[in-house]
Amino acid sequence: MIKTNFLIFLFIAVLCFGAINHVSAQINIQNLSSVNIDDVPDQQIIQLLQQAQNSGLSDAELIRQAQSRGMSSAQIQKLQTRIQNIRSKASGKKVQADTTEDADGRIITGRKLNYKPDSLDSAYANKDMFENLRPKIFGADLFKNKNSSFEPNLKLATPVNYIIGPDDQLSVNVYGNSSVNWKLEVSPEGNITIPNVGVINVGGKSIEQATAQIKSRLSASNYAIGHGTSVQITLGNIRSIKVIIVGQVQKPGTYTLPSLATVFNALYMSGGPTDNGSLRQIEVIRNNRIIRHLDVYDFIVKGSQKDNISLQDQDIVRVPTYRTRVQLVGQIKIPALFEVLPGETLDNILNYAGGFTDSAYTARIKVSQISDQQRKITDVVEADYKNYIPLRGDKYIVESIINRFENRVVIKGAIFKPGEYELQNGLTLNQLIANAAGLKEDAFMERGTITRLKSDNSTEIIGFNVRDVINKTVNISLQREDIVNISSIFDLRDKYQIVINGSVRKPGKFAFSENMKVEDLIFKAGGFAEGASTKRIEVARRISDADPNSKNSSVAQVFSVNVDGQLKPSEGNFVLQPFDIVSVYTLPGFEKQKTVKVEGEVMYPGSYTIKTKNEKISDLVARAGGLTASADPEGGSLKRENIAILGIDKRKADTLAIARESMDRMSRLKRTYKDSTRNEDTIMRNNFVGIDLPKILKSPGSKDDLLLEDGDILRIPKQQQIVRVNGQVLYPSAVVYDRSKSFNDFVSNAGGYGPDALRRGAYIVYANGTVKGTRKVLFFNNHPSVKPGSEIFVPKKSEAKSNTAQTILGFTTGLASLGAIILGILSLNK
Repeated sequence: MIKTNFLIFLFIAVLCFGAINHVSAQINIQNLSSVNIDDVPDQQIIQLLQQAQNSGLSDAELIRQAQSRGMSSAQIQKLQTRIQNIRSKASGKKVQADTTEDADGRIITGRKLNYKPDSLDSAYANKDMFENLRPKIFGADLFKNKNSSFEPNLKLATPVNYIIGPDDQLSVNVYGNSSVNWKLEVSPEGNITIPNVGVINVGGKSIEQATAQIKSRLSASNYAIGHGTSVQITLGNIRSIKVIIVGQVQKPGTYTLPSLATVFNALYMSGGPTDNGSLRQIEVIRNNRIIRHLDVYDFIVKGSQKDNISLQDQDIVRVPTYRTRVQLVGQIKIPALFEVLPGETLDNILNYAGGFTDSAYTARIKVSQISDQQRKITDVVEADYKNYIPLRGDKYIVESIINRFENRVVIKGAIFKPGEYELQNGLTLNQLIANAAGLKEDAFMERGTITRLKSDNSTEIIGFNVRDVINKTVNISLQREDIVNISSIFDLRDKYQIVINGSVRKPGKFAFSENMKVEDLIFKAGGFAEGASTKRIEVARRISDADPNSKNSSVAQVFSVNVDGQLKPSEGNFVLQPFDIVSVYTLPGFEKQKTVKVEGEVMYPGSYTIKTKNEKISDLVARAGGLTASADPEGGSLKRENIAILGIDKRKADTLAIARESMDRMSRLKRTYKDSTRNEDTIMRNNFVGIDLPKILKSPGSKDDLLLEDGDILRIPKQQQIVRVNGQVLYPSAVVYDRSKSFNDFVSNAGGYGPDALRRGAYIVYANGTVKGTRKVLFFNNHPSVKPGSEIFVPKKSEAKSNTAQTILGFTTGLASLGAIILGILSLNK
């Protein structure tokens, strides 16, 4: 019993120790104290942000996690800066106005997108989002990639050097004069038994050796081998072998593998070397003797598998710790940690890293080395790359070339081929202009500039006369990084434009041209619109000599022009100037058709065209055949959306038609009212004109009989029988109309007032669009009368600006002050 308890205790202790080691290993893996953010490329930062986004982490939470994993404060600051730069780049769509001309010369203002951010790689995912920030170990991904399992191909032809062992199956096929096929199992002693031939020992022999031995025994047993009879021996079922993997691997232990398995197969099954494991000195031990050293770099760099030998039963694969490891960062194709073998130089490491990038500074590499208790910086020049022996902990920084030119000059502006040019010995400004294919015709000849870089990196401006340079009366020698700018005459003045408004087909802004006539501009604008007048066209021109001391001074010069209706040219055509504004008016008697609409209970509902300017509502009803028997004249409404008639204030927000579905209408009314409590400039208004249709039909032509306007909609509903109650009531609903019911009775039928109801603000929207509100008479609310088809709306109380206690205190204080004043007056009278 005691022995059993001890074994259980020992088992639990082993489990706990393993768990502690596992946790410790995880902490070491996640440690970010050695991370240098300067060495991390932008793509890895982007992948980190994407992984954090997939995990639901904000940037601040990501930074806190990095701190908790040991990242230093200096590196945290650098990481924050990098994240901000990437975020600003990904969302920085710089849009600027771009003014161009169409084929007709009309000015078009568009939008131009200068930057399109790169999309994040949404497919990227990792268990540890900070994994990419740590230095990558060159070759470590080889055994972690799920797509490269190194599984042996069991369908290949039998290798001639395959060593036969117990549990293998040999297929012996005799054909020719004699024909027989045997499937022979290899016994634990290494023997096979051939019928009528005997026992043959093949254990430990290669396929080639076993084939020769079997042929010899068959020949001795009267098989005419080589004389009309042949023998083929292949491997049937493949046995399994036991391989032991130890050392710095992810999952050390004993593995059962096919007998064709190689060292790579075994390493993959064990998860590959750990971060401390060597990739270059992996040992294959057989019979207590190291028979091969495997260098994974040979396979990665050269594709060589010369040391990836086939394993045998009870072979041991041992992965020792690495001896020397160095790091390459910066402008290198494969930045990573590299393991170095004795005798290798920096040039070998550069070869493993794929060499320099295109922008690398290759003449010198900066090395951060370990020196006693601290680090030091050493430079290795290009001539010493093949001789420099890497040391433990070396970190090589390959920097970029300087972003500057040693022989560049730039010319831009009114040049046929602007751009960058080589600064040749003795290059002058005249020669540079010639190299750039010369000046354009619109070049400004009076002045050009050279922006020159001084010795202290400040700049100076050197002016020159372009005409003198072209005529070679002035000779200016150029220097490195000179920027020559020759402006166009159009760059030094406002862009000449001209405007046409009114009755043309395409009014707007157009590019000005010399000797442009009014007819030319109208032609560019698509010609006259229907109804345009050709006899009275005004041209407004700028004035540059107005008298500022006169109140009556002109601000524009206006000309009246007549043109031919067919735009025929003539010598007397009016010539336009830049910035002229041309206005084309319509003929005095020209009128476009205006339509109105009749809906509901009339004999002929539909659209009607207004015949005369003084046509009224009663005339429209008469044209529609009059009202039907079921019409409700009191509910007749007129919808009018004519901006000129309503005088719409842009600060006001129109509500939708009250005649729409009730629930949609009330939701909009409540939202508008809510907005009005927040913004004093937002005013609720419907677009219905309250009319009294019975009175209009009784007295046609009266003042209530309104003139019709374009777009008017006259609607006559059926006789109404319900009243809708909405807003701050307990159960908004439709109530059957009863003449005997009062305003409050209808509200009671909807459940009564709600707790937030503003009773004194209740109002009614009648069927014809008229709205009436509640009036205050002394201390009582005088509600408007209710008619069939109307709608009662109870608004919500606005939020109190102060709390109740302060209100009560202020009210009582006011009453006390009023009482004191009254007592004072009474005492004075006494």
